[in-house]
This record gives sequence, C-alpha cells and structure tokens, in this order.
Amino acid sequence: MATNRPGKLLGYLESRKNLTGSAGGIVGLALTFTGVAGPYWPVVVAGLYGAGALLAPPERPPLPDFPDPSAQLDELRGDFAKLRAYLTDIELPPAAAGRLTELTDLLAALLDPGWVAEVLAQDPEGVHALSRAVRQDIPEAVDTFVRTRWWTRLTPGTEPPERHLERQLGVLHGEAQTLATSLHELEARRQESHTRYLEDRS
Repeated sequence: MATNRPGKLLGYLESRKNLTGSAGGIVGLALTFTGVAGPYWPVVVAGLYGAGALLAPPERPPLPDFPDPSAQLDELRGDFAKLRAYLTDIELPPAAAGRLTELTDLLAALLDPGWVAEVLAQDPEGVHALSRAVRQDIPEAVDTFVRTRWWTRLTPGTEPPERHLERQLGVLHGEAQTLATSLHELEARRQESHTRYLEDRS
C-alpha cells in the first residue's frame, strides 16, 4: 500500500481541488502582506485554501479507452478472413453457393483497406452491421443449414434447407447492399457540397 502513496500524493497535487485551494491560499498571502489579515494570517490563508478546495469542480474520471472504428475494422478484417477459410470447407448447393459468393464479394469490397473503408469507419452503425454479419449472421446461417441438411436426409419429404439458406443470404446481401448505397450517397453529398462551395466562392 505504501507504493501507492506517492502516486496519490502526486495526483492530489495536480488535482483541481489543490490548484483552486492554492489560488485561494495565494490570495490569503497577498492579504497578509498588505496587512489586511493581521495576526490571524495563518487562519486566513488556511481558510481561503479550504474554501477554494471546496469550490473546485469535481475531478472527471477519464473515459474508457475503446478502440476507434478504424481499429475495429482491422479486427473485423481478421475475422472475415477466418470466416472465408471456414466457408471453403462447406459444400453448398449451386444456388446457395452463388448467393454466398455474391455476399462475401460485397463484404470484401466494403472491408478492403482504402477510401471505402475510410468512409465506413465514420459510420459506427455500418461497422456494427458488418460485424454482426461476419461474426454472427453468416456463420449461423451456414451452420444451421449444415445441421438441418443432415436431419433432412433422415426425414425425406420435408422442405429443403437450402431454400431457407438462400433466403437468409438474400436478406444479408440486401442489408450489405443498402450499406454500400448509403456510403455512396454520403460521398455523393460531399461532392455536391464541394461543388456548391466552389460555385458560391466564385
């Protein structure tokens, strides 16, 4: 516990309470030198220091150090590479495989380092949507298909599980396409704003 005392002492010396109290103490010393405080100057200095310390605003604890969207995208790219490696070992029907390829190609384009990723990094909701698709939605859709297909072999005549997989992949592709469209519209608005700025300046 003794090792924490120097750190606590240094922290208090740099705190707002001490700085504000010290300012009050300096005022008390000034009153002493001008003769206003008289023989009670120690009480005046201590009182002004204490009053300043009480009036000081409370210390604000630092915010948690969460990774910024760019760092989140770097982690997401690593997880996307793991997902693609997992998908290469899965045998899918041609129609579902085609939809999955379209989806992963679109995700790869959105996550590819460059100006698109820079725009995406400014959209936390978009980063969250991609993260959910890569880490949850796609793996769950494919894994559920694999498990359901095994049971379907034991109970013929039921609805083919690939139909659900195709529908799920279609929904996920639509969500990713909506995100890509919104990012394009954002860039288009930036271009229009710059055009108006140049025209107004002229």
